[in-house]
Amino acid sequence: MDLEKFFDRVNHDILMSRIARKVKDKRVLRIIRRYLQAGMMQDGLVSQRVEGTPQGSPLSPLLSNILLDDLDKELEKRGHKFCRYADDCNIYVGSKASGERVLERITQFLERKLRLKVNGEKSAVDQHWKRKFLGYSMTWKEPVRLKPSPENVKRLKASIRDLMRRGRGKAVERVIAELTPKLRGWGNYFKLSEVERVFEDLDGWIRRKLRNMIWRQWKKPRTRLRNLRARGVSENMAKQAALGGYGPWVASGMRTMSFALPKKYFDELGLVSLLDMRRLR
Repeated sequence: MDLEKFFDRVNHDILMSRIARKVKDKRVLRIIRRYLQAGMMQDGLVSQRVEGTPQGSPLSPLLSNILLDDLDKELEKRGHKFCRYADDCNIYVGSKASGERVLERITQFLERKLRLKVNGEKSAVDQHWKRKFLGYSMTWKEPVRLKPSPENVKRLKASIRDLMRRGRGKAVERVIAELTPKLRGWGNYFKLSEVERVFEDLDGWIRRKLRNMIWRQWKKPRTRLRNLRARGVSENMAKQAALGGYGPWVASGMRTMSFALPKKYFDELGLVSLLDMRRLR
């Protein structure tokens, strides 16, 4: 379940009434109200904010949790299992019929009591492994385990493709240096994943992309043959790969290139292994 334009549509009066349940100092309440109504720049003009909370402010997530505490308590009262972070919430029930009923009733609760609108396009009733939460999804069979969602894996691959496309002609060390912060950030975010295969497959794919890039840089068959020999590949295997007329992607997946440029080679160049990061968590 996703709330449509949540931070833009928070009702100030409802939020302030929830804060006032715990905060009794009227001076503090006035400061918070002024913060909520602080002017915003739009098309060169400053206008007063009549609903919503300032985007990007560290206080906004806290205020969202105060407002949505009513949702948490309603779900607890109904006996539902759920996960919520800010305006993103997954509710787990036993059947599709139950899910549709809960979605309808919780939508009514949010619209009536908190004056918030559920995003119909991003909210749905489906099996748990087909939904994602904060970038994570789950395996379909028992025991259920966390893993990076397929959408996030595709997004990472797309960004790596773009980086390597722009990196053609650069030294492999430079490309790896540019990859490092991206891979470290992604690996750290998904370190709670319980499925290793995703990380193993990504590592293998990234190394193949780098081998593909190196194969392109070697360009001519005789250069490829010389470099494969230098990397310890046998004469027959080196000739078959270098003189066989294989395209870069096919060649990068051959056993010859895996032998010539193994994982150890990329480790020494500083390539971050997502699988190693996960195992060291």
